[in-house]
Amino acid sequence: MAEQRGILAIDQGTTSSRAIVFALDGTVVSVSQREFRQIYPADGWVEHDPEEIWATTLAVSQEALAEAGAAGVSVAAIGITNQRETTVVWDRDTGKPIYNAIVWQDRRTADVCRALIEAGAEADVQARSGLLLDPYFSATKAAWILDNVEGARDRAERGNLVFGTIDSFLIWRLTGGTVHATDATNASRTNLYNIHQGDWDDELLEQFQVPRAVLPQVRDSAGDYGATDPALFGGPIPIRGVAGDQQAATVGQACFNPGDIKSTYGTGCFVMLNTGEDAITSSNRLLTTIAYQLDGQPTYALEGSIFIAGAAVQWLRDGLGVIDSASQTQRLAESLDGHGGVYLVPAFTGLGAPHWNPSARGAVFGLTRDSGPAEFARAAVEASAYQTHDLLAAMARDGVQPSALKVDGGMVQNSWLCQFLADILDMPVDRPQVMETTALGAAYLAGLGADLYGSLNEIAAQWQLDQRFEPTMTDDTRDRLLDGWSRAVSATLSF
Repeated sequence: MAEQRGILAIDQGTTSSRAIVFALDGTVVSVSQREFRQIYPADGWVEHDPEEIWATTLAVSQEALAEAGAAGVSVAAIGITNQRETTVVWDRDTGKPIYNAIVWQDRRTADVCRALIEAGAEADVQARSGLLLDPYFSATKAAWILDNVEGARDRAERGNLVFGTIDSFLIWRLTGGTVHATDATNASRTNLYNIHQGDWDDELLEQFQVPRAVLPQVRDSAGDYGATDPALFGGPIPIRGVAGDQQAATVGQACFNPGDIKSTYGTGCFVMLNTGEDAITSSNRLLTTIAYQLDGQPTYALEGSIFIAGAAVQWLRDGLGVIDSASQTQRLAESLDGHGGVYLVPAFTGLGAPHWNPSARGAVFGLTRDSGPAEFARAAVEASAYQTHDLLAAMARDGVQPSALKVDGGMVQNSWLCQFLADILDMPVDRPQVMETTALGAAYLAGLGADLYGSLNEIAAQWQLDQRFEPTMTDDTRDRLLDGWSRAVSATLSF
């Protein structure tokens, strides 16, 4: 029997590193996953140890490749997808990070962003980068490291240090330090990249005080990122696809036409709407970003970013101990006739779009003596739907009205959530057969880069529906629930 070809997708996420080998038809051949530590040095600070990220990534990749090999599948290319905005600065000669990775959720540069907003810088930053001024993005994180690690800024100016998002760090390590590169989607999340000109922006570099010498080269999402060090996997494997996690999910969901929209429910929730060749500037606090770039041509998207979705369920499990596993939330939500008036606003690391308030903190409203684990679980799940509604309402005010929503991510295995989403959005919600859309998108991009697929149409033909959820809620019920949510958010912001 001839050996089958496959693609290794490295999915380096916020709480774990995963490796999945896909056959060319999109089916899963092998999977390996390992969690790593979340480090919280101070209120609103979130860090990762880059060496743990590398160690877990290498281990899961080796495990997935070994399992695939045993199944007769030979990996022809690697695709990488990553938690976006998380920032690493490392030594150009040794490859050693000079500080922990500052995670996308981190809020330590909120005062810097506030000062820039008060100085009137945000309109220009948005016009160039498509992004707003928020500690979420990479630029202020990189500057913080350079200013707070002794001697770092001088070393950076001399070209002895390099900066990257997680994809860049992994590419550097995988290639033995021979390639310092990122793709256009990750570059578009830094506050430093001009999404219209397709290059790092000198005005933005000056604004954020990040020297050009530390920056990676920006390449297509399906492009040449070198090959792995032969010592890692028993021989070199070409790296041919790179995209930030939400953009990779957009590719995995085959959202290739203007108007196609997907929402991913992982640690956070991210809604991305394909706008084609038009970079639409939002008037409602959404982001303009690059969905993917092929052959030098960017495809743009409008994005709404919610910082806490699945992380709220994780908090119920690990912080409060009211559930043993995330899968319990569906049974608990279904056990109630209603939500009992309980709302959870999960602003644990601030509120993202469309509010962009890094100072907000989580709150629970409507508790009574009858409130228990079921009410908390249901409120945590409902919060993801309410926040999604806020993003789609902002898109509607920007003149974009999608007709159906494709969903993915770990939370959407919960069919109760999918139905509640359809009800609150008053819109059909489509769940795909292959739920690993983020990793699948990275694999598809690598397949394009390695000429294993001929076109986006060939990829789109593989997308298959698992279940469509149609709205059944009355307008009165929907309006009442959304009114309560709106009051809870207002109270949280006031506090």
